[in-house]
Amino acid sequence: MAFSQRRLPHIYAIGQPLFVTFRLYGSLPVGREFPRESMTPGEAFAAMDRLLDTARFGPVYLKRPEVARLVRGSIQHCALAGCDLHAWVIMPNHVHLLLTPHTNVSSLLCSLKGYSARQANQLLGCTGRPFWQDESYDRLVRNGEEFRRIERYIVNNPVKAGLVASAERFPWSSAALD
Repeated sequence: MAFSQRRLPHIYAIGQPLFVTFRLYGSLPVGREFPRESMTPGEAFAAMDRLLDTARFGPVYLKRPEVARLVRGSIQHCALAGCDLHAWVIMPNHVHLLLTPHTNVSSLLCSLKGYSARQANQLLGCTGRPFWQDESYDRLVRNGEEFRRIERYIVNNPVKAGLVASAERFPWSSAALD
């Protein structure tokens, strides 16, 4: 089991499912804090995700099909390179993944985010600017019930955010009908 800490603690275990969320740089209001004293980590995540779902702050580059397609390709490539990808969604300003890693998670995410950031910035004409927020939110999945709850949450996120009427109709998700 690997452990690292920047602003958030990160605990990874090879072979254990992991829920990961990462967002575009600047997609939350500047100075918006989720105080540890008044919220559990789960409550802080839910509050952050509600703000992200409204997409009222910062960039929404992932709404653009050419950018979403590029990020989807990066997600699928990383899955081939070192994890089982169970569920994923690309929202206008953030991404949710449910995966089981078979290699170092930090390297996997660094590769996914680094490659997609370079390609997206080139496409957008924004080279040299941050694309993703530095740090991701992640949580080890503790049991099968939690796994199923997170999987439902991920595929239904576009419905909850009002982007589509049914999960299968959202093109940037593992639930999409091809």
